[in-house]
Amino acid sequence: MNSIEEKFLKLGAEYAPGQEVRQNTDEIKLRGEKISGTPVDFSHGDVDAFEPIPGTLDDFIEGVHIGGKQAYTEYRGSIMIRENLAEKLSKFTGTTINADQNVIITPGTQGALFLAMGSTIARGDKVAIVVPDYFANRKLVEFFEGEVVPIQMDYFKTDTCAGLDLTQLEGAFKAGVKLFLFSNPNNPTGVIYSPDEIREIADLAQQYGATVIADELYSRQIFEGRPYTHLCAQKNINPENVITIMGPSKTESLSGYRLGVAFGSAKIIDRMEKLQAIVSLRAGGYSQAVLKSWFAEPEGWMTRRIAQHQAIRDDLLAKLSAAGGFRARATEAGSYLFPKILEFGVPINEFVKILRLQADVIVTPGTEFGPQFADSFRINFSQDHIAAVSAIDRVIKVVEQYRK
Repeated sequence: MNSIEEKFLKLGAEYAPGQEVRQNTDEIKLRGEKISGTPVDFSHGDVDAFEPIPGTLDDFIEGVHIGGKQAYTEYRGSIMIRENLAEKLSKFTGTTINADQNVIITPGTQGALFLAMGSTIARGDKVAIVVPDYFANRKLVEFFEGEVVPIQMDYFKTDTCAGLDLTQLEGAFKAGVKLFLFSNPNNPTGVIYSPDEIREIADLAQQYGATVIADELYSRQIFEGRPYTHLCAQKNINPENVITIMGPSKTESLSGYRLGVAFGSAKIIDRMEKLQAIVSLRAGGYSQAVLKSWFAEPEGWMTRRIAQHQAIRDDLLAKLSAAGGFRARATEAGSYLFPKILEFGVPINEFVKILRLQADVIVTPGTEFGPQFADSFRINFSQDHIAAVSAIDRVIKVVEQYRK
């Protein structure tokens, strides 16, 4: 097998959201009868259960009516929309963002992640990533021919912080790591980094001259009024070494418009624009218009959305706790749970296929977030409340049938 084949073999796609139909289930043997219920796809949120921000379709249509000027914006996005974003994001993060120099609009936050990593990783570079963290992080480091340096996060150690091993992170910087990548809130666990952890990350990055990419996609949906600290707002880090990624996606149910925003280092944003120019040219011009509704939701809209998600989270956690045989830390933000199955005798990738065939429930295997999570699975509980609770009941029944 040549190097290009190896590179693409490592990427994989069958466990990504919406790809479950491509899973090979020929060898799967089921125990017992099919457990009926409303099909639920926990691999991503349900935009039918949680509809987009009111008025976004009108904004999109207005963008269409503007015509060519909106269709063919600058590669980094319409300056008028970037000015609107810079004002809103500056207020949200407590920083000062220059619309012309520090902002780029991308095709989804996935696009922002690709561009940011492609602009900061050269062949052989050591890149520190948290384990567990977003499944694409490891794959992209390898795709850009960097060397993954895993930093452990013991999210079961305490409920007062994320549990990042900061000693290990400093050791990585000492060993030559010049890029650190992490999501906050963490995907897949939904935990938030404490203010002390964020300050220490900033201190270490500044001390060793490292660049940090902070994925803050779920930072608007925070439960129980927990404190949230933006890395980019820390005074003890060089702002030219920080890129923050956000977007109106899962929380606002706007994933279908494929919009992401990256802001921070002018040097890196400039590189990202040059890379975007040869990858996709720009984020969809008409879709960019939808960003006007972001951070401009009707009064009380976000509060209600958070409360609705917290109610689903609480019911799912109660079900898992009552069933026994599971371990799960309560989600602090976003809409993910990352339960661990105790004393389970089925490989997690096989279990995922069994669950789909036998119970009409789709989850993401823990191994997507690190090979050591072979006893865990991720669910996105941004679903119809009743359907989500019924689906977790079916998950519990299937686990009991296949437990050691």
